[in-house]
Amino acid sequence: MRRLRRTKVVATLGPASGNTEMIARLFQAGADVFRINMSHTSHDRMRELVGAIRSVEASHNRPIGILVDLQGPKLRVGAFANGPVMLDVGGTFTFDNNPAPGDATRVHLPHPEIFQGMKTGHALLLDDGKIRLAVTEASRDRIVTRVVVGGKLSDRKGVSLPDTVIPFSALTPKDHSDLEAALDTGVDWIALSFVQRPEDIAEAKKIARGRAAVMAKIEKPQAVNRLEEIVDVTDAIMVARGDLGVEMPLEKVPGIQKQLTRAARKAGKPVVVATQMLESMITSPVPTRAEVSDVATAIFDGADAVMLSAESAAGQFPTEAVATMNRIAEEVEGEDTYHTIMKAQHAEPEATGSDAIAAAARQIAETLDLSAIICWTSSGATGLRVARERPQVPIVALSPNVATGRRLSVAWGIHCIVTEDAKDPGDMVERACRLAFQDGFAKAGRRVIIVAGVPLGTPGATNMLRIAFVGTDAVNE
Repeated sequence: MRRLRRTKVVATLGPASGNTEMIARLFQAGADVFRINMSHTSHDRMRELVGAIRSVEASHNRPIGILVDLQGPKLRVGAFANGPVMLDVGGTFTFDNNPAPGDATRVHLPHPEIFQGMKTGHALLLDDGKIRLAVTEASRDRIVTRVVVGGKLSDRKGVSLPDTVIPFSALTPKDHSDLEAALDTGVDWIALSFVQRPEDIAEAKKIARGRAAVMAKIEKPQAVNRLEEIVDVTDAIMVARGDLGVEMPLEKVPGIQKQLTRAARKAGKPVVVATQMLESMITSPVPTRAEVSDVATAIFDGADAVMLSAESAAGQFPTEAVATMNRIAEEVEGEDTYHTIMKAQHAEPEATGSDAIAAAARQIAETLDLSAIICWTSSGATGLRVARERPQVPIVALSPNVATGRRLSVAWGIHCIVTEDAKDPGDMVERACRLAFQDGFAKAGRRVIIVAGVPLGTPGATNMLRIAFVGTDAVNE
């Protein structure tokens, strides 16, 4: 199952795609990673989906990544005594800690931590940003606001706080339970919602203890403001444009998307662009031209992966949506403009031997027109370093660890093959050439470049380059 593109596709599973047969069809159409959204999935159902994905993985003999997306804290107002109320522009509306049903002047806000962080002048957004309030008075038990953008407010509508750092963890009790269940099930990636600070990521990684990699969803202004610190500690980021577009002006989101993508690429960490990428395909077999351009923009930016949400989870055309994403990526990556942009955006290698080796491998492969860069990688670090270079030649990662292959499924350009670790340098070269030939990355008589660490099997010790011919013995095996 060699992909003819470098950008990976993440497909969310749901009612429209929750059985083994459909998961297999989505994989064949182009899905590299499957996302399970814990906002709508029980532990038992998650285990069923993981089992189905692993069954498809075994039948195709290709590592497939599984991303479990935690719900995160959901902030909501309380209930109203007599149904929805209208908030008029210029009026006053109060939030308090009184659990009595609300009216046209006040409502209960069952989140004491909001009262702790709120300050005069902060904005308060309700119902996905449709209603906007400005705080005029804040105390430990009451928040008084002025209505800036009015509208109808009903029971349990969501609250967004673009200016306020809330003193609580990004992991709710439900998230803790979901995280432990996901780790026990053996998933590969954990996406952490509503990250505000690097400590949120550190908390999740402490619980995961290396059993899964952690992806920070950037969907709050507070996270954008501390992006560099968050990128330092996380394993990957997701540009979660839906909530980001609620808490920030919509016109700022495209620029922030580029900022996030470049920050992750510079750090050599995967970045996934998500939300409403092919939204119309929930009910239509073809996307709009604007949606195609949106996906193409993320690919031109060098994103590691693009993600489908409701399109594949609950839409009428899940397979078509994945196939469309696959075709867009193939077409964009075939453009000369794409290679020009990737070359122009090369990040300077960090001052380490491993990064220097990865940069040299790209330069040598492109200068000598080699067929592929083949990385022997135990932890996946070598593969990610080479992917950071965005080479024009294919990247093949060979790893003895199936978990590494699954995690690398979200990384740009990496075709991972799970194989026994090399016994010695000769075995390393012979097997690299043979496997590259078998999977269609190199023909007999062509050359490849091999990147590895010596001593073999030492994680993170990328220190060797070797140019090798793919001999006729690879063809005959």
